[in-house]
Amino acid sequence: MFVQTVDYHTAGEPFRIVLDGAPAIPGDTVAERRAIALGAGGGATAPRPSALDDVRRLLTREPRGHAGMYGGFLVPPDDDEAHLGVLFWHKDGYSTACGHGTIALGAWAVDSGLVAAPADGVARVRIDVPSGRVTALVHRAGGRTTGVTFRNVPSRVSALKLPVETSRGTVEVAVAHSGACYASVPAAAVGLAVEPARLPELVAAGREIRAALADAEAVAHPTDARLSGVYGVILYDELPAEDGALSQRNVTVFADGQIDRSPCGSGTSARLAVLAAEGRLAAGERLRHESVIGTVFTGRVLPGGDPLGDGVVTEVTGTAHRTGEHGFVLEAADELGTGFLL
Repeated sequence: MFVQTVDYHTAGEPFRIVLDGAPAIPGDTVAERRAIALGAGGGATAPRPSALDDVRRLLTREPRGHAGMYGGFLVPPDDDEAHLGVLFWHKDGYSTACGHGTIALGAWAVDSGLVAAPADGVARVRIDVPSGRVTALVHRAGGRTTGVTFRNVPSRVSALKLPVETSRGTVEVAVAHSGACYASVPAAAVGLAVEPARLPELVAAGREIRAALADAEAVAHPTDARLSGVYGVILYDELPAEDGALSQRNVTVFADGQIDRSPCGSGTSARLAVLAAEGRLAAGERLRHESVIGTVFTGRVLPGGDPLGDGVVTEVTGTAHRTGEHGFVLEAADELGTGFLL
């Protein structure tokens, strides 16, 4: 097996773009391809789930990856209006959305020449993801990419103060759908703070809250069942306002206990929608969203829409940098196969 990738990090969170070596995934849309990858249909023309998963496992397991690795398979877009499609993956499977990955893909699409861009100005990269069509606005200056603004699918709040029983007591969580479903809760509500030293406890609390919400009505997507279920739990601290912007620090615990090193792109969209629904953030006002490692996204809600109704459109801005280009090999005699997780 040979797999070719180009790797980026967005505010510290890895994103591994698979350029070659993954089997073709049938389907008319990216959402359908994700369903097939998950084993939900596809018929005789679908690749064996293990064939695609062999590549995913190879890239997310040691010795070629790690449990926190994230990436995507490039796939055709849903129609000619988009530049590319992507099937997001992590160590546990395939996600419906990924804001930090969209930022990385926007940078890569321009840096690689896939999408033409001015030396100074903004290039629009339209990307089809399982939750819909998103846009990466790639900022350029002096012939260099200086940042990317991720414009998400509409984000909708389904609960603001949903009681959840935990081993640390009852907490009230907010639930928002922003391409994926996120539950957010102040870290102080579970007796914690967003600090690297508290990560094991934060992960445990996130997993417990996610499990407790499994059957909650609020986590069901109103129009697409494929987008239902809590994907991530955001634990956050309030920070002093900075340069007039509301400021928070968060850690997002997603999938089966993975930690987002970045402030989480689609999770930031969810926080923006919640803050708008709470009346704490007006359209156009900025949120400074800091990660557990100190990196920052800035975000805003665009005018129009209702976070408790049809949803609001959000923009999240960050930076992505290329970290390497790789040709991964799996030799037939390698007794570790696609690798291992610790």
